[in-house]
Amino acid sequence: MVERTQPSVSWEATLAIFWELYVIKQKLTGDMQEDKKRPARSLPYSSALNGRHCQSPGYIPGRVMPVRPPPAPRVTDPTVQRSSSKMDNQAIFTRRGNDQRHRSDPRRKKVKNSCICFGISMGILLIVLAVVLGTNSKLKRDENCPDQKFGFRNWNPGHNKHKRVIIKRGDNLRLVSSATVHSIIIQHGGVLVFADSADGSQNISLKCGYILVKDGGALHIGAEKCLFKSRAKITLSGRSDEGEDVPAFGKKFIGVEAGGTLELHGAQKTSWTLLSRSLPPSGLEAGSYFEKPTTRGLNVRVIDQDTGQVLLADRFDTHEFANESRRLQNFLKSQDSGRIIAIAVRDSAAKNLLLETKKTIQKLLGSKHVQDLSYRQAWALVSVVGAGNSSCSESVRDYENHDTGGKARASREFVTVDGVRFSVSASSQWKKGIPLSEFHVEVSGGFILDLLDEVEGWEKDDQIVIASTDYSMYQAEEFTLLPCPECTRHQVKVKEKAQFLHIGEIMDGIDMRAEVGILTRNIVIEGEMEDSCYGDNWCQFFKHDTFGGHLKVMKNFTSVHLSNVELMHMGQQIMGSYPVHFHLCGDVDRHGGYSSPTYLKSLAIHHCFSRCVTVHATNGLLISDTVGYDTLGHCFFLEDGIEQRNTLYHNLGLVTKPGTLLPTDRNDAMCSLILNNVYGSYIPVPATDCKAVSTFWIANPNNHLISNAAAGSQDTGIWYLFHKVPTGESQGLFSETKAELTPLGTFYNNRVHSNFKAGLFIDKGVKITNASADDPREYLCLDNSARFRPHQDADPQKPRVAAVIDRLMAFKNNDHGAWVRGGDVVFQNSGFSDNGIGLSFASDGSFPKDEGSSQEISESLFIGESKNYGSQGGQNKYWGVGGVDGKNRTLPRDKTFPIRGFQIYDGPIHVTKTTFQNYMATPVRFASAVGFVLKNPWQLTPKNSLSLVKFGKSVSLKVFFGTPGPWFEGCDLDGDKNAVFHDVDGSVTGYRDTYVGRMDNFLIQHPSCENVTSWFGTVCSGKYAQVYVQTRRPQNLTMTIARDEYSENPMTLRGINQRADFQQYQPVVMLQKGYTIHWNGRAPEEIFLYLINFNKEDWIRVGLCYPQATTFQVIADIYQRQNSTAHSVEDYKAVPSVEEVQHKPAERQYYFDNSTGLLFLMLQARHSREGHSYCSTQGCERVKITATMQSQAVSNCMAAGLREYASPPKATIVMPPKSLNECENCGASQRVFTSDPHKTYLLVQIQSLSKTEILQGHGESYISVNGIRFPFQNGFFIVTVDACSGTVTKNISFNKADTAMAKFLSTGITQRSIILLGSKDIISGDIDAISEKMVQLGIAKPAQLHKKESIAFFGYKGEFNPSWTGLYSSPAGQSLPLLEKYIPLQLQDYGCTNVTKPQRKELELLQKALQ
Repeated sequence: MVERTQPSVSWEATLAIFWELYVIKQKLTGDMQEDKKRPARSLPYSSALNGRHCQSPGYIPGRVMPVRPPPAPRVTDPTVQRSSSKMDNQAIFTRRGNDQRHRSDPRRKKVKNSCICFGISMGILLIVLAVVLGTNSKLKRDENCPDQKFGFRNWNPGHNKHKRVIIKRGDNLRLVSSATVHSIIIQHGGVLVFADSADGSQNISLKCGYILVKDGGALHIGAEKCLFKSRAKITLSGRSDEGEDVPAFGKKFIGVEAGGTLELHGAQKTSWTLLSRSLPPSGLEAGSYFEKPTTRGLNVRVIDQDTGQVLLADRFDTHEFANESRRLQNFLKSQDSGRIIAIAVRDSAAKNLLLETKKTIQKLLGSKHVQDLSYRQAWALVSVVGAGNSSCSESVRDYENHDTGGKARASREFVTVDGVRFSVSASSQWKKGIPLSEFHVEVSGGFILDLLDEVEGWEKDDQIVIASTDYSMYQAEEFTLLPCPECTRHQVKVKEKAQFLHIGEIMDGIDMRAEVGILTRNIVIEGEMEDSCYGDNWCQFFKHDTFGGHLKVMKNFTSVHLSNVELMHMGQQIMGSYPVHFHLCGDVDRHGGYSSPTYLKSLAIHHCFSRCVTVHATNGLLISDTVGYDTLGHCFFLEDGIEQRNTLYHNLGLVTKPGTLLPTDRNDAMCSLILNNVYGSYIPVPATDCKAVSTFWIANPNNHLISNAAAGSQDTGIWYLFHKVPTGESQGLFSETKAELTPLGTFYNNRVHSNFKAGLFIDKGVKITNASADDPREYLCLDNSARFRPHQDADPQKPRVAAVIDRLMAFKNNDHGAWVRGGDVVFQNSGFSDNGIGLSFASDGSFPKDEGSSQEISESLFIGESKNYGSQGGQNKYWGVGGVDGKNRTLPRDKTFPIRGFQIYDGPIHVTKTTFQNYMATPVRFASAVGFVLKNPWQLTPKNSLSLVKFGKSVSLKVFFGTPGPWFEGCDLDGDKNAVFHDVDGSVTGYRDTYVGRMDNFLIQHPSCENVTSWFGTVCSGKYAQVYVQTRRPQNLTMTIARDEYSENPMTLRGINQRADFQQYQPVVMLQKGYTIHWNGRAPEEIFLYLINFNKEDWIRVGLCYPQATTFQVIADIYQRQNSTAHSVEDYKAVPSVEEVQHKPAERQYYFDNSTGLLFLMLQARHSREGHSYCSTQGCERVKITATMQSQAVSNCMAAGLREYASPPKATIVMPPKSLNECENCGASQRVFTSDPHKTYLLVQIQSLSKTEILQGHGESYISVNGIRFPFQNGFFIVTVDACSGTVTKNISFNKADTAMAKFLSTGITQRSIILLGSKDIISGDIDAISEKMVQLGIAKPAQLHKKESIAFFGYKGEFNPSWTGLYSSPAGQSLPLLEKYIPLQLQDYGCTNVTKPQRKELELLQKALQ
């Protein structure tokens, strides 16, 4: 963009001067004439006394006026004079007669004098023009900048809060100074622009009650091709209880109606990025240190100069005891050179402080005052052992009248090996007779953050927010940027100290790097707030004022584009008043006739009071790079269930809190107390009616979510729900939404973490009827009736379309990483870590509601508990032992909660090419890679399957079926008992093509099954299916089913009624076996038996218990559930024996054994089944039994049946041999799952071993590169890797630190190399020389490595200092754990050449979504 400067004299003024000169000249020479009939003509865009402009003939409503040159004046007669009207100051030209052409000599003399005046005026004017043109010689107007267009006049309305401004046709105003008015209406072609300057100094604040843009009006601050440089602030003022509402808008708003244009474009800023190095609490890895000693004498602290960690704390009462002085002397002499020593006197220390000790303090620490230390004198010192006077900071204050008159304070700054600056301070004083001393170790001068991306436009005093990387969203923290001349393009410095740990690394293969969002923009729209809540603004729930401003866009606007705008204190707890709201706008892209599709880009919406962006009956909107932070209610909100084709790209939402507007916004208290819209005395149930507030609330699946982050919500990160009909203001205006049937838009590369309920939730709908006696719940409360079942064109008669969830990162969610109900749904390339439950699949609804669907996950990674230990505080509720190493950490739920990776519910589900790691039990809780939904009252299908799965060594339970106790309770509901899955290839059990079920389920077992006691499971061969049993009259019985071979081990099922007039049961059965069914009361009069998951010719024999002398009508048919019709009806006929029934299984025959009360018949499938359908291609094969009973006796025939029909158990399919070989192709192909998939990461590990570990028999020491191990022996071992290709280039050993090792580190490593260094056994040799060489490879200063047990080093040789470098060491008696890093390859900063440009799939998907 061409540079421009603010002129001291405007172009309009200069043109006006030329025009006036021209008029004078024409008047004096007699050349100006104008036809009297011709209308007056004024200079285009010149100012008029009434404050209005003439309109350009090229003006287009809703757009900035085009620049045009002034038209040449039309001269029709040489004798023309100009007169002026007091009304409008318009130039008027009149013709004079011929008799006036010749005047007397006095007239000529007058002309002559006028010529002289004109000459003088021209001379003055030439001087003025010279100054103007000289001043503006470098000025070049930018046609793209609205404030530089011709035709605008400067506007300075002043400060009058009662002034109502209407800007209309001909009013083209440039606001040049701050102003206060009551309101502004821009209409009928009126335009308001904010003045800007090239140096960004034209700062303007506008305060008003509202701004309404409509009917050809336009408001511009900057433009898409001319970003605003200065600071513009619009403050919306007003209280909820004052003034009148504007129809359709209310109060305190910026509104855009039909024909309105709103263009706001601030200076470019990178909206958000990720940390690339962890930010520890306080900024120091060891934490900050603050202590007030309470003991008399010399209090001493020893601090590690490389880390800032306080290593030793002691006190020496040298006032009372001389031996304490000697002990202090020995203590100081024992400290290593370079250690930091801090000393502070409390009370007194001089009486028995010996001369030898004082000399030691002088010699080792460089003290100048210790020799003269006196009684109760305050003294503080900070120094470095062996560094002399130059390293010493000390201070003394004399004691007088029980006071020292202030602190004796000593302080010095240091730097860690990681480059973090920290200060150590000590102080001593007497205050009002009380002795005081303090020690501080803390970061000083700010903390430098390492960021993933180059952050454009981030400046001093900008505010940023760093997201939580723990379970509580309230660990998000705000920081202020400081000047940082030493920072690289990927760094910023912050003023405040972090309270919590914010992860900046990929941990255990999952990208947990914290999001960092910028909250500051140079265009600000804010609401003016009161100090506290007032009036009817839900003050029972909020202490602060929630009546902010809002921005609302209505249908048929001309143009709306917002970029790089900050919205703060916006939104109201009133329906329809949100920070940004597109209200019933219809199509706002090319489908709606907009050549420039509508967008919101890089907005910062923070500390707001009702949502972030509401998309209401609006389609085709692009929302990108927008941050929504600390808001109430659903943040990015799609409202009525009909919003489609909207694209949410690279947005960040965090700290999404409950609000009052909708039931789904509310928390427990709000849900129970807001009763305005329920029926009668109904009290809402928070768990089922409310508690669904979400950062992304997606009410229709046909929208696109790409590269977004939901980084903390009270309930859910991303929630897809399904409206059965359009709701709210769209109800009745649009046809049925068919949201449940609509295919999913693009879902790619989204992150969800720090949410309490779930990261991703795909399930449920909202109540679509008003509260009534039949259903007293509130309209739009959460409802469990909707099920996602996408079909082509949303037509259930057409094929299913799989909903693909590609690249979901879900971590640190208290309950679920993701919960999904519906089908078909496919997850791929996803990562789950540190969730209460990683992923739960629940079916579309299970039979009979679901016609058969499936869910699948592949190429994914589940981590039970990672190295992200978390931080206490910030509303984290749970803390305890966990993880592979058994350390204290934050926990998702209570310490007894059984964490699970993948949870099976309903089905069919499929898990393939997936890896599970770090699921370790503790003494008080179970942890399993695969588990089942707890307390499940319904069915599970044997079609659930696992294949090609891999379990890490740190998985204590691959599978767990539960056991009676906490969380599992009795573990005796129908679904609990029927839990089962198919181990397709033996990658779970070692037995190929087997089924895994509960150990106490004898419906599925045979004698060769293998029990796995720790799982409470059994592994069996065989073929399995289900029988769906539906009963009527009565519908409240308990059913008992027993297999003939295990009749002494029956299964009792309670059934699930679901408020229906029938009861239903669904046991899993082994095929080709016989079963009997019994009841705890008289048998039902009507029973349906459906064949579920039976393939053609599969069969079982069933015997149903009835009272003696019962008569039957038995028919078979095929039921079509979509239209509730049956066909192929056939009657069963009675036969005289059970053998005849069994020998002709294809025949429709039954046998009633009156002696035992058992009715026998065969259930055999006659038709094939396709895909995942529960039923055959022809429909659901079923048998209906209608019984006429004479007796009321309990129908339990087990005793009689056992005697008559029991048989020895046997396998139908022989158990396969157990495989002892490890599956080579099992598990996810990827090693790392990140939010920047276009980058390549190298997994490197260093396992150093100390002498102590070797003696304890620990394993080998090694360096691993992408899974390839390089073991090494005693001494040091170095592996170098090319940072561009990831290829190992060298590996070399050194017995000790010597000149050869130093030379190798200095000259033996090529540029652009990753250096990995480990140690084994005792560290010996010239370690100082090695430490010096490491400075060139990534550490900030030489480290003190003497007396270290082990070291590990990640370094880089090149012109760039990456954030991943680091030196790790363990002191005596301690060891280093296995250290792991994921190092990015082929970075631009490495200077790699011949690198293939990576595919940016997210950008390709974005372009496709916007087409």
